[in-house]
Order: sequence, then C-alpha cells, then structure tokens
Amino acid sequence: MSTGPVPGRGTLRRGTFGRTLVRRSLALLALPLAGLLAVLALPPSAHGAGGGWTGSWAAAPTGVPGTDTTTFEDVTLRQIVHLSVAGRALRVRLTNEFGSTPLTIGAAHVALRADGGPGTAVDPATDRTLRFGGRTTTTLAAGAQAWSDPVALATEAGGDLVVSLYLPQRTPGSTIHSSAFQHGYVAAGNVAGKPDITPTQTITNRRFLSGVSVDRQRSRAASALVTFGDSITDGSNTRIDANHRWPDLLAERLRGDRELAATGVLNAGIGGNRLLRDPNPPQGSPAESYAAYFGESGLKRFDRDVLRQPGARAVVVLLGVNDLGHPGTTAPADEEVTAAELIAGHRQLIRRAHEHGLQALGATILPFEGDSLGFYTPEREAARQALNRWIRTSGAYDGVVDFDAAVRDPQHPGRLLAAYDSGDGLHPNDAGMAAMAQAFPLKLLRR
Repeated sequence: MSTGPVPGRGTLRRGTFGRTLVRRSLALLALPLAGLLAVLALPPSAHGAGGGWTGSWAAAPTGVPGTDTTTFEDVTLRQIVHLSVAGRALRVRLTNEFGSTPLTIGAAHVALRADGGPGTAVDPATDRTLRFGGRTTTTLAAGAQAWSDPVALATEAGGDLVVSLYLPQRTPGSTIHSSAFQHGYVAAGNVAGKPDITPTQTITNRRFLSGVSVDRQRSRAASALVTFGDSITDGSNTRIDANHRWPDLLAERLRGDRELAATGVLNAGIGGNRLLRDPNPPQGSPAESYAAYFGESGLKRFDRDVLRQPGARAVVVLLGVNDLGHPGTTAPADEEVTAAELIAGHRQLIRRAHEHGLQALGATILPFEGDSLGFYTPEREAARQALNRWIRTSGAYDGVVDFDAAVRDPQHPGRLLAAYDSGDGLHPNDAGMAAMAQAFPLKLLRR
C-alpha cells in the first residue's frame, strides 16, 4: 500500500505419508554424494518418518522499476530474518524469479545472530555453509528459485537468523522485497563465513532471499499460517528492526499457546499490492519510478506466495484497499473498482485455497478516511463497507478477522483511531499493529 519508493475446508496436511516418503527417497537418490551425506547427518526427522518442513519466515519477491539500476559484484549481502517457529534443521530459499540473467551464488552461509553484538555479527559457533545439491556454489536460471540442502542448526522461535550470500559476478538486483523494515548489510569481497563484517552499505530491502523453513522433529502440530496482504501486512511505518509487523506480533501470541506454538507465520505482504491488477503507473507519472515494487496482483501471485509455502494449512487475506485507492494516483483513473469486483476476486482466492486443502480466513479492510495519500472518497468508503459486510456475513470465508473493528475510531468509524495512526491516516503504527495481532481469534486456527 506504500505509494512512495520506500524502497478450511480440507485437511491440515497436504498429501499422505506414503507420497511424502517416496518424494523424499527420490530426492535423496538424486543428490550427489556430498549432498547425500549432508542430509544423512541431520536428525532423523529431517529426511525420514515423522519429519515435516514448516515455513518459519518468508518474504514475497517482486521485480524492480527501470530506475532501480542496483548491481552487485564481488560483495557479500548479509540479511537478517526473524523466525516465527523453531526447528532442529533448516533450509533457505533463494530466488531469481524476476531476473533476466542467471544468478550466481559464490558462497552462502547461515548463522544465529550474535547475542548482544552489532547487527553485522553472528555467533561463529553456529555458522553453517549452505549447499545446493551438495555444492557450495549454485547458479539460478532467470525466473528460478531454489531451496538449499537441509542443514543441521537448532533455531529458536522468535530468534534471528543471519543469511550471508556472496555474489562474485556482476549481478543486477532485479529480484527484491523492497521494504524489509529490517537493516541488512553489503560488504566487500567474500566474507559470507566471517563472524563480523565491515559494511560498505546498509540496506532496508531484501535481495534474492524469500524463505526459511525448519524441520519440526515429528511435531504433529507443525503447520504454517500465511498472511497475504499489502503494506499493512508487510509492516509499513513500523519501527525498523523492532519486528512489530502484525504477523510478527501474532506469531508471538501463538508461541504462548500450547496448542498453537508450533505454528509458523509467513508474511506474504507486499507494499502497494492490489488484489485484482498488476502495477500500471500512468505514463509520465512519478509512480513509474516505484510502482514495480508493488508486485504482481494477489490473484496472480497466490500460488507462489501462499499455496507453495512449506507446511501451509491456512491463509488470511487482507487485500483490497489499494484496488480502491490507487486509481487516479499510482494507477489510471479508469481502473476504479466496485465492491462486486473485489468480492469476485476474494471468491477466487477462497476457491483456490480450498482446492489445495487450506483454510481461508478473511480480514476486513481498515478505514482510511482523512488519509494523506488521496485514497479516500465517499464512493470508495461505500465500497469498503460493502466488501467488509460481505466478509463478515457471507460465510464464504472459513473465518473472519475483523481488523476494521479493532483499529477504527468508535466516534468516527471511517477513520483510524488516532492512537493507532502512523500519521498518514492509512497505515497503523506499532500500537495499531499490536491491536491487529490481538484481534486475531486464535480459535480459528484450532480447527
């Protein structure tokens, strides 16, 4: 939803044990010897009976506008991710999905963040080399993504994992998650395995990194909730490095619940994202310099960002405010939408979730009267109210998360409560994010 260049029905598990075991056995046969030995060195649950990979962290990738000419060469990217659920082993997903040329990774390491040290430092005792098919280097074709081999490393729920990627060749930064709300670092040369680095640049976006999954060691409760949305889900306007996005705060609540503590929370929010349409900045408008960061439409990216997440059993959808607000600003005026069109889009997502055995939860659209971004009109408010009424009462979704009721001003229901307003009348602040996380009915995940 950002408008500037900052930068259940169905089962809880997909497939049967038998199919899972066959797939894993075939995967082992396909590995080179080094990769096979690395997998066999893991705890039994990482590749045998009772094992199950669950997403612990995610970021949805997008392309970049023509104005983003960022390139990397002979540098290391050190990026920090906040894990929602723990495991005894992990895998990391790299992505070149929006690249037009191959992406070469010269070295890749993971480690736990150093306790009490600078953000650039890791605990050297936890440093692990990532391998891909047994090799310490890998090249991803244009448009491809890849999971690393499993690596034995015990992680903590709510802890930070540091992923370091060495890029030896000239590499366009063409696959990005533009707003990380987390500092990352660029350093000269191959320092991926160093305990600390001297950064040449500090960044607040993510490049080439889209997921971390963990093995839960026979935990029957292991599963993941995907939070699918725009900048409000992404964490816009929250304090950097604080992990105060509402999905992070919800994950914290889940960790305090005995039944749900093994549930991963995967953030698939993208700032500026629309449900129905891809970015389409008007020719000659300032939006041409940043709209590509808004990502493909929710309808288009749902399979990649939701259905293919490891262990996904449920999705909560918070999309539609940008469909309402962008026309006439960052999109052509003739892309104005109706409540009926938004409802039809939501129905598509529900159907696709159910076809894949996922529980589908609907979240009401937050109020935005008085916003400073030009979103509000009386007609758009009427459409928002109609969409929210449908989400609450139609029964199309398996459950409802009423974020609107949680953050609106009781005296002026079309507006955010002042205590929850980040300042633009559209995005909640850290306190508003906490109110959203608290409003999520945990009973919806006990089904």
